[in-house]
Formats: sequence, C-alpha cells, structure tokens
Amino acid sequence: MKRAVFPGSFDPVTIGHQDIIQRGLKVFDEIIIGIGENLDKKYMFSSNERFDFVSKTFEAETKVYVKTYDGLTVDFCKKNNAEFIIRGLRNPADFEFEKSIALTNREMTGIETVFFLTSPKNSFISSSIVRDLIKNKGDYKLFIPNGITI
Repeated sequence: MKRAVFPGSFDPVTIGHQDIIQRGLKVFDEIIIGIGENLDKKYMFSSNERFDFVSKTFEAETKVYVKTYDGLTVDFCKKNNAEFIIRGLRNPADFEFEKSIALTNREMTGIETVFFLTSPKNSFISSSIVRDLIKNKGDYKLFIPNGITI
C-alpha cells in the first residue's frame, strides 16, 4: 500500500490544495492530510477550525484521512507508516524552497517527496492571498472548496 502525507497549515484550505489531493489519489492508495502546528506562526484560524475545513472538504473521500501534528513532518510520516510526502509546486521559487527540504528529509529518513505541479488555473492561489481577501472583505469564496463557511 502506498501511503503519503500532504503536510501544511491549511490556513485556510484552498481549491489548489483540493486539486493536489484529488490528483494525488490517482497515485497513492491513501493520503493523510497533516495539519501542522507551528508555535512560531500566527494563524488566522485555530487548529480546530482548520481541521474542520479540511475534514469537510474531503468528508466523502474514503482514502483521505485528516490529522493534526507538531514537530517534524518526517516523524509524523514514520508514526503513520507513510513513505511519501506530497508537495504542490506553483512556481520556480516553490521548487527551490521545497527541493532543499525534500533532500534533507530523504537523507535523514529515506522518505521520498513527490511534487505535483499546480493546475494552471490554480497556480496563483495561496492561503496567504485568501487570508488577505478575507481580511479585506474580498470575494475569497472563489478560491476555497465549496461548502466551507468562514
């Protein structure tokens, strides 16, 4: 069985995240969405709210599991018997940043990172942009999964 972890803060979950998961399900038997908790980061939404957003988005998907964690992603992967990490890439800067982390993770644990290029229609979407739209009363609903109420 091929199990992967898709880690992130999901503050909030976007249609870009949703697209990566749906495409990842064509490659992996199971995907665990790992909602990371970083004490140094200020979140717009609480851990419980982020968990609820992601759970609601994938509630009909039997091969997707949602969990929270803190600490190293590779430790979370080992704890959940996942041999792969999924990351989405929007642009070359994402690749350069993610490549260093992926190489470090593989060197430390043997866990491979699989990169998915974002769909062109989603390549500009980020949680940061969605948070900015929310703060400034913009139409953020275009960029989050249907059924999510903020």
